[in-house]
Amino acid sequence: MLRAAGVGVGDEVVVPAFGNVEVAEAVVLAGALPVFAEMDPATYCLDPSGVEASITPRTAAVVVVHRFGRPADLPRLHSVGRRHGLLVLQHGESEAPYDEIAQRRQRAAYLDARLRGVLTPDGGDGHTYQQYVVRVPGNGRPDRDAFARALRARGVDCRVPAKTPVHRLPEYRRCVSLPETERASDETLALPVDASLTKRDMQRIVGACNALGGLLQPAF
Repeated sequence: MLRAAGVGVGDEVVVPAFGNVEVAEAVVLAGALPVFAEMDPATYCLDPSGVEASITPRTAAVVVVHRFGRPADLPRLHSVGRRHGLLVLQHGESEAPYDEIAQRRQRAAYLDARLRGVLTPDGGDGHTYQQYVVRVPGNGRPDRDAFARALRARGVDCRVPAKTPVHRLPEYRRCVSLPETERASDETLALPVDASLTKRDMQRIVGACNALGGLLQPAF
């Protein structure tokens, strides 16, 4: 898409730094320079204000990534694009069947109502819960990683969605301040909400999380 739009050598493309290293790779393959912008801490997608702050005379495009089943703020991002004459491209997630989405939402609502000691996701409009991502506050310690290990020991299949921000990887290292992105990389953990999970599975997730989560206090 970038090449077809004429993006190439000498151009800059604004991209997210939270996950999706393949987006930055695509920009480099097109001959352009990836510029990392801040994310919205509620959606984990590009923050329109962060995008606008990252724009320079060389900026040619913005690549928007929808995250975990929660859509980015496209109206505001397109507004930024029109204001600066930029191409706004979308990198979407694969869509699940409606029945599967409905079941994921049902399981997400179950977790929302019962989890303690972790920060549950902001459902927002249109959330399909491709992943159910909670925050484990760090208090200056690697609590999220210890929390994940303890959950796995209790039979809960959890995963860290984006352990290292792209702008901190050696091949893309930039001197840029993205505190929300870095905080999310330190705190986020995806819990299972697959349609195949039984009620007993969901009870196990809640029981395991609450046994640990009640011991952690938010850092603010």
